[in-house]
Amino acid sequence: MANERKSLIKIKPKRYKDGEIVKVSFMVMHPMDTGMGRDKKTKKIIPAKYINSVKFNYNGKDITTMTVWESLSVNPVFTIYMKVNGKGKLTVTYTDNTGEVHEKSKKIKPKG
Repeated sequence: MANERKSLIKIKPKRYKDGEIVKVSFMVMHPMDTGMGRDKKTKKIIPAKYINSVKFNYNGKDITTMTVWESLSVNPVFTIYMKVNGKGKLTVTYTDNTGEVHEKSKKIKPKG
């Protein structure tokens, strides 16, 4: 993985049972530069750097893949709903237009 960025996976509700549907939010610190802005000091154009693909994977199976454009806000949040099918691992991977890849995982542990 290239340049490690801060990210977080949140699952709501915090306590869930096998078979329930949960809300999964993936938050990532990313500039999402469009390539149209200028540096305030140097007045040079800031190169484009934005997330263009986000993939959610649960226990080795893709849940969904999102195509993203540069007009999304700085530090975006991506949210899906998924059905919990037993214990396992949720992995979210994003790629940006410069080829940077970031991956974040969270253990899924249903109660009851």
